[in-house]
Amino acid sequence: MQSTIEIECPREILLGLHLDADQFADLVKEEAAIALFREGRLSSGMAANWLGIPRAHFLLKAMQTGGANLLEDNDDDFLREISLL
Repeated sequence: MQSTIEIECPREILLGLHLDADQFADLVKEEAAIALFREGRLSSGMAANWLGIPRAHFLLKAMQTGGANLLEDNDDDFLREISLL
């Protein structure tokens, strides 16, 4: 089941960003996915699935442009990641 969310956006924002409504929606969706991942509220797999891209592509984008860290420097993250091997 999918939900659609409607966001009001002044035309000046779209003009200033040189985007149409669909491009802006894609940008907001991508930025939201990266932010939720960075905050630990959304897994990389779920974020990638939401964006319709492979997980590896999402992780690269989140780290390169979104300032996300793949792993925190702690034992819990290390143990979780090696359990996936």
